[in-house]
Amino acid sequence: MTLAIAPDDLRQLAHHDARSRTFAGGAGPLSTLDTGGDAGSGTVLMVAGYTGSKEDFAPLLRPLCEAGYRVVALDQRGQYESPGPDDPAEYSVEILAGDVIAVARALREESGTPLHLVGHSFGGLVTRAAVLIDPELFATFTLLGSGPSRLTGRRADLLDHLGPLLDAGGVPLVHQTLEQVAMTDPTAQAVPAPTREFYGRRFLRNSPAGLRGMADAMLAEPDRVAELKATGVPVLVAHGEADDAWLPHVQADMAERLGARHEVINSSIHSPAVENPPRTLEVLCDFWTSVRS
Repeated sequence: MTLAIAPDDLRQLAHHDARSRTFAGGAGPLSTLDTGGDAGSGTVLMVAGYTGSKEDFAPLLRPLCEAGYRVVALDQRGQYESPGPDDPAEYSVEILAGDVIAVARALREESGTPLHLVGHSFGGLVTRAAVLIDPELFATFTLLGSGPSRLTGRRADLLDHLGPLLDAGGVPLVHQTLEQVAMTDPTAQAVPAPTREFYGRRFLRNSPAGLRGMADAMLAEPDRVAELKATGVPVLVAHGEADDAWLPHVQADMAERLGARHEVINSSIHSPAVENPPRTLEVLCDFWTSVRS
């Protein structure tokens, strides 16, 4: 399925009023976008996926703030504007989850309101681990374009080639190779030039150790669906209708096993927050409201 992208859609460059802020993580400062506000409807912590960043939630920030939520979107360690250590072992799911918990506890202390956790793609695996470690921190948990266990398929095959590319030419060679792959995809070709420029600038700031460690973690994650269900935390499974990472039927099965709310977001692939922000916003707010009521 090919989904059209409007030529004036700047996606991660969507305007918002959130301010840049850092939180203390286990290996250094973690960069975020923080909308502030009185959080009358609750606080939302959003965690990006592999090679992603806080800007992957940019189109949602202003609308969620207007709906009464305080939103904090996070670069994980080694991503974009969050520095990270030089040891790939410091990017395991459990260690990354520790960073999420540190930010979550700071937010709970600041706002005192219910905390809604959202993890996109690999960020879903990390945030799931955070919920398993400290379920009492979170009022709800949303898996956005994420899965029950390790990544498989075409995207996993690309990760298998990551190590040799890093050895041969570092992050620049990985970026060049992925760009060549992306330009064979009509959807990628339709992305506006300012957004493509942001993608390149962001990717080149990834930590090499982070790219290795997160890839290893994503290719080795076990199925922890039963553990998540046992926490009793309300879960939403939401994904694009044409998700090409964890396929839609895999995520639907995960939702069924969790007994979770399941939403398919039309006109989107793997990143609904930037591919169909209005529907993603509706899905999230409906879920959070249903838990409150």
